[in-house]
Amino acid sequence: QVQVVESGGGLVQPGGSLRLSCTASGSIFNIYTMGWYRQAPGKQRELAARILSGGGTNYLDSVKGRFTISRDNAKNTVYLQMNSLKSEDTAIYYCKASYSGYGYWGQGTQVTVSS
Repeated sequence: QVQVVESGGGLVQPGGSLRLSCTASGSIFNIYTMGWYRQAPGKQRELAARILSGGGTNYLDSVKGRFTISRDNAKNTVYLQMNSLKSEDTAIYYCKASYSGYGYWGQGTQVTVSS
């Protein structure tokens, strides 16, 4: 069983920045695909950003140029740097670790963008 824990959410004004962190247990973190998903009230969960074991990344169109996903395999941690935040970025952000057809979710962290 892989344990996934997110941190770093909070309240920020429009135009501000936040950095989310996610740690995943296990000695093979380096081969996990790590993803940040988000779910706004009344909406389906969507993939915001993903980073593959080799470092390749994918982003939701609406966050391209504003969000950056990165990983530190030595710390079993993936980060999501979010800049130029907008009210529509308000959501619960979930981290997911995937490998060999299995997916492990964290409990989520709330991000609220409001003045």
